[in-house]
Amino acid sequence: MPVEPPLNPTLRTLLARRELRLSLVSDEVALPDGALEQPVRWVHSSDLRDPTPFLADDLMLLTTGTQFAAGDADGVREYVARLTARGVNGLGFGSGVHSQGIPPELVEACATHGLALFDVPYDVPFIAIARGHAESIAAQTYARRTWALDAQRALAIAALRPRGLESALTELAKRLGCWVGFFDASGALAHEHPRGIGSSAAVATAAEKLLQRGSAASRTITDSESTHTLFTLGRTGHLRGVIAIAASAQDAETRAVVTSVIAMAGLSLEQNASLARGRRRLRAQVLESLLLDDPTLARRVLGSMPAGPIVVAVTRAGAAADALLEWWERLHAERGAATFASSSEAAVTLCMPAADHALLDEAAARFSIRLGVSDPQEYNTFSRAHAQAMTALRYVGPAADGGGAVRYADTVASSMLSAVTTDDARLVAASRLAPLRAHDRRADAELENSLRVWLEHDARFEPAAAALGIHRHTLRSRVAQSAALLGQDLASFPARAELWAALRIADD
Repeated sequence: MPVEPPLNPTLRTLLARRELRLSLVSDEVALPDGALEQPVRWVHSSDLRDPTPFLADDLMLLTTGTQFAAGDADGVREYVARLTARGVNGLGFGSGVHSQGIPPELVEACATHGLALFDVPYDVPFIAIARGHAESIAAQTYARRTWALDAQRALAIAALRPRGLESALTELAKRLGCWVGFFDASGALAHEHPRGIGSSAAVATAAEKLLQRGSAASRTITDSESTHTLFTLGRTGHLRGVIAIAASAQDAETRAVVTSVIAMAGLSLEQNASLARGRRRLRAQVLESLLLDDPTLARRVLGSMPAGPIVVAVTRAGAAADALLEWWERLHAERGAATFASSSEAAVTLCMPAADHALLDEAAARFSIRLGVSDPQEYNTFSRAHAQAMTALRYVGPAADGGGAVRYADTVASSMLSAVTTDDARLVAASRLAPLRAHDRRADAELENSLRVWLEHDARFEPAAAALGIHRHTLRSRVAQSAALLGQDLASFPARAELWAALRIADD
């Protein structure tokens, strides 16, 4: 399989041209690693003592040595040092023009600075070397364009195969001679070639961040071992995934090939998204039938449903909805999880066996969303499960701090108070507690807090006093004083229950 040719002719390319008869004077073993593989952008000749103001990077310089004074070893060393600092890759010396052979001090200076030195025969004009290099560039340019056309043709054929996206990415990896991976909208690695050698935690993290940002972009990341370039797929606000390539430097032909793959991948994913939208409309209709507590239509349309007892989870539709649904549907293929999902403009509904409910915590953490989760139910009470999930999603209380999966069971303890906590109820509670709070402010006392702790300990004085760090007789005195201020007999359970409700409502 053809792979990407080198980007530019190199020093070794010129040395290999037989008609130029160039010979390497430097000891190749002593040169820096890859010195002869450095790209050469152009060839220039100059006998100036300091030609560096007129040179460019990655250049091969030719000289006849007229600028060197006899025996001026220091001047030669300074000359070579200036060339290497400027980025000159190689130095060609025209022997026999002004001196027979190459001056030994020049050989020594080039060896010291790791600059490749080669001999140019007397009968080989410098213009011939420049022309040879230009011919190499032209040949290389033609080879690059031929490679790009051949690669694009192969990629187009691959895209027409079954699973065209995966086939095209595999072909791209072969053409570039490097690892290529595809991360889907959920940030999971959905395809790679070759398998298991190019992905890393840093690449996966970078892909996830690009997806979370939500805008079309590219990014290059470098770690201690490799460099990867990442490209998003899809339009801003509707990203479909990320393509990662284990390469950084790309010329125009390589970029054209990669761009064509991104275009084909985007089209393929949009087509898949269109099919997915059709499936989701079907599943929305299935959900409507399930809410009638009859799974017959669902099983007839989908073939199978999660085995009961089931739990139902609901989350609000948002930027993470597409990624959540894609990840949820992949659970069945990768883990064999029996699941059902349906989405609308307002919410996403998930259904699964009650035994697998831990997947909901994983989903909530992965996508940083809040899920309301029902108690286990059978399909004949699906509507009750859905209502419980909606209640848990709307719940505001200690069990719902932050995001995550909020179980309906966690909301039951305070659901009655939540249901009756209105502005009017808060006003009544504040009025009822006003005498107590006024006394605390005036006397710098802690009657209200003492009452709360006492009621939290089931009106038992010993443990409540220990929690407050006071003597039980002190607590008895505070409770009696509070009862007098409130005009209530706190010895009865109804009075204590009413006071507890007032304290809770007033704090909301």
